[in-house]
Amino acid sequence: MNKKWLMAAAVITLLAAAIAFAGAYPDELTQKFMALKADGEAGKEMPASLNGVALISGGEAYKMWKEKKAVVLDCRPSAQYDTERIQGSERFTADDFIYDPSMADKLDKNKAYILYCNGVKCWRSTATALILHEHFGFKNIYWYRDGFPDWKKNSYPVE
Repeated sequence: MNKKWLMAAAVITLLAAAIAFAGAYPDELTQKFMALKADGEAGKEMPASLNGVALISGGEAYKMWKEKKAVVLDCRPSAQYDTERIQGSERFTADDFIYDPSMADKLDKNKAYILYCNGVKCWRSTATALILHEHFGFKNIYWYRDGFPDWKKNSYPVE
């Protein structure tokens, strides 16, 4: 397939996705999410920080996990979650959440949440953290930007 066809397919995919969840979220938030997704799919690193969302290191994530101070949410696709994940993490697939905002209703705003995905070039935990904070008003969101690759590199528990 040549470059023109690939670019056209990418644009059509992005437009279809935008139309599919248009109205579920405010336009400005949808634009932010789509930009993160496009950057991730292009292999770009996610931002170094997100307004209102605490960025945590692997050591901090491990300490919070070990002390049970936060619920760990795996934002990766279901197939990856089913294969291997942070021990005790809960599935909160970003791809599903984008199309089903009611998933946020299952979360308790009084609890703390650690969100992770596949590292610094993965858009899923970034977008989920952004939406939970900006649209749903969650205050205790911890973004583990380095994600699952860092967790495994440090030999923290997986299942």
